Formats: sequence, structure tokens, C-alpha cells
Amino acid sequence: MNSLIQKIKGTKHQQQQPEQSSKENFDDIDIDHKDYKHQATSEPSEAIKQEEKKYDQARQISIIVIGCGNRGYVYTVYAKERPNRLKVVAVADPIKFRREKIGGSFNLPQDQIYENWKDIVAKDKFADAVLISSPDVYHAEQAVAFANKGYNILLEKPMATSLEDCKRIVAAVKANNVILAVCHVLRYTPYTQKIKQLIDSGRIGKVLNITHLEPVGYFHAAHSYVRGNWSVEEKSSFMLLTKSCHDLDLIHYFMGEHCKKISSFGSLSYFKKENKPKEAGDAKSCLECPIVDRCPYSAKTIYLQYYPWKREVVVPDKEPTLQNVKSALVDGPYGRCVYGGCDNNVVDQQVVNLEFDSGNTASFSMVSFTQEMCVRKIVIHGSHGQLKCDGYTIDYDDFSMGDKEIFKPEMVADTRLTGHNGADYYLVRSFVYAVATNDPSQILSSADDTLQSHLLVFNAEQSRKEERVVKC
Repeated sequence: MNSLIQKIKGTKHQQQQPEQSSKENFDDIDIDHKDYKHQATSEPSEAIKQEEKKYDQARQISIIVIGCGNRGYVYTVYAKERPNRLKVVAVADPIKFRREKIGGSFNLPQDQIYENWKDIVAKDKFADAVLISSPDVYHAEQAVAFANKGYNILLEKPMATSLEDCKRIVAAVKANNVILAVCHVLRYTPYTQKIKQLIDSGRIGKVLNITHLEPVGYFHAAHSYVRGNWSVEEKSSFMLLTKSCHDLDLIHYFMGEHCKKISSFGSLSYFKKENKPKEAGDAKSCLECPIVDRCPYSAKTIYLQYYPWKREVVVPDKEPTLQNVKSALVDGPYGRCVYGGCDNNVVDQQVVNLEFDSGNTASFSMVSFTQEMCVRKIVIHGSHGQLKCDGYTIDYDDFSMGDKEIFKPEMVADTRLTGHNGADYYLVRSFVYAVATNDPSQILSSADDTLQSHLLVFNAEQSRKEERVVKC
């Protein structure tokens, strides 16, 4: 038993030399330049193949990409894999490398590769739709402008960074009769749809309580919410909105009724200078730190050893070669110490409690300090049964008969769009089909419904900050 424990404990850090110079270790690291995107490993079933044929029968639609970062790239994979359904006709991004990379991959002429999205709005409409995957603070201005030009809109979440701007977007899409799909991708997977079907069919009776956990992932929290783009509320927004609007949307979706009261607690409890290990001394950068090889939040560990797929964010304006990544960690924000070396101020854990009109309740926990990244855990307690959902399988317990069933919904296999448990693929597929057939019912969250779930997020944050229960 002791040897097994030792082997498990030593697996991750077995090659580390804690007392060596961090810069010497840093220079020895290499990056495996394979494609870290998930690849399908199985052939889709005949039923899945038949389902896909429906989407091949609709017309191809054209789309403009506003924001060529990670999410912009991910969604355009659909156009690569299903070119008969979706065509990218223009891109815009202030960073030349990013816009040229995506534009070039679709062989776009230079006059269709834009630095400023406003230059596109100034022209007559020349596409069916626009994908807005720019930083959150720009969503409202861009969405309203493109809605007023008659474009259907696929809008990355959150809808906007204020409730007033969310309302502006909803008003604009309604006034111009265009389709809006906010990227609440989690609604779209066969897994989520099976949960919803089991609830709506009455298999567990009346839903009385939902408990929901979002495990952010310790390394992902350090990357995005301590060092990265969403670490400072004044530059982006509060964490419940930027990270967990997905989750409150799912609770809203599963419960299916109005929330009347909400409360929330949370704080920046760990990623601050008073929790800095004494052994780290005065180091402000990981690469100057004597415990760089023992710290779980080490930039060297995260970006160069175990999670290199994040390297494109570290180096957004050039190829993420080994030397470029090294230089960025020395000079840029992603090499900073998570204990006081950053200017982060968003919470690193938060709980939300909700009471609905019929007295049903729900609780949500967002936790940064987890091994798994974003694999949600949900338990739905009904009057006649329960659903225990681990992100992949659904365990159904029938209280009346004592029966138990396990469901593992099948996913589309022949795609690289496997993010969010395949939700990215199903979201884009639904949006493209909705635009192609002019059928807004293909969108699983209407503009008003999305506004309602966003309202829960804003109310929860108001509760946290004002330390009181908020009536919805």
C-alpha cells in the first residue's frame, strides 16, 4: 500500500528538482507541438448519422467573425468541418496575427480581414449572421449595431456586463426581428437534453431541489481569473457573470419557473499576498521563485509542462513557439506570482441560494480549487425520484419502485468541436440551422429567457455585495 501511495503522489512532480535554479529548469523545458485539441476516437452510430442528414439538407449560411481569439477560433471549426452548412466570409480583430490566422485559414481576401469591426457595420449587410466573440465589455455595442443592420447574432456569453446593456441587446434584436443565440452552450448537449427530458416527462415527480457544483479547476482559475483576462472586475466583470452564468442558466432551465429570492456569499479568499508561501520570498514572478517546481500554480508547470494548450492565450500576437512562450512568461502577465504579484480582485469561490415561486430551492457553488476543470456536478431531487449527473452519465433513481437506470447520451464523434462536453458543436449546429431555415425555435434559450437567467446572476452579485437577500 505504501509503495502505491508513493507512486501516485510522485507522478505529477517526479522530474522536479526543487532546489535547482528555476531559470535553469525553465531553459530545459520543451513543448510538444502536437495538436492538443481533442480528437474523436469512435465512429458515430447510424442513428447519429441519420440525425445529421437533416442539417445537411438546409442551405449554407454566411457568417462574419468579430473577435478571433480562442472562442472565435473554436466556433469557426464548424465551418471547416461542415463547409456545406457554414461559410466564413469576413473576420475582424485588433490583433493582426489573430485576424490573419483565421482569415488566412479560410482564404479570405485582404479586404475581408478587418482590424476594426466598425468598418464592417459601415458597409451594407453582406452576410447572414455575425459571431461576436470579442471581450465581454464590447458585446453590447457590437450586438446592438449588428442587430440594427439586420444580422442574426451568435453572441458569446455573457450577453453583456450590465443588466441595462443586456436589455438593450434584447430590445435591438426584437426591433429588427433577427435571431439571437447567446452561447449558453451547456443547454445544447444530448446529455443536458436528456436531463431536461427526464424532468419534463415526470420521471422524478415534482422538482423540489437542485444542487449544482462548478469545479473551475485550480490551474484554470490561476490562468483566467488571477493572471488573465477576467481577473479584474473593472476591466471585465465579476466572476459569477464571466464564469458561471452558464450554471445559473442551467438551474433556471431545469427548474422551469420564476425565482423569487436569491442570496449569495463569496470572496477572494486565497489568491492574495498573505497566503504566499514563506519559501517564495519576495519573488513577484514564477521564473524568479525558488519554489517554482513545487507550487501548483507555477506558470512553468501550467504553461510548459501540463497544460500547454493554454499557450495561445499567453502569446496572442504571434506563433506560440517555445521561445515566444518563454519570453511572454518573463515579460507578460501570465508569469506573475498568484500571491500578490497580480492585480486580481474577483472572487475565487462563491455560493448562491435560490428560492422559486412554488417554494422549490436550489444551491450553486463555484469553487476554484478543484482537480477537474468545469465538469459540472448536478443532483436534481424530485418528489418521486432523483437524477445524479456527473457531466457524462445520468443516474436515475425511482423512489416508487426502487429501480435504477443509468443514461449516457451519445455524442457526435466526427468533430473536433468537443469543448464543453460537445456543447460547442451542438450550439453552432442549432444556430446555423435556425438561420438557414428561419426557425428561431431551434435556439434553446430565447432572448427573453436568456435575459431572465442573466438577471439571476446580477441579483446574486447584488446580494453578495450588499450582504442581503434580494427579491427577483
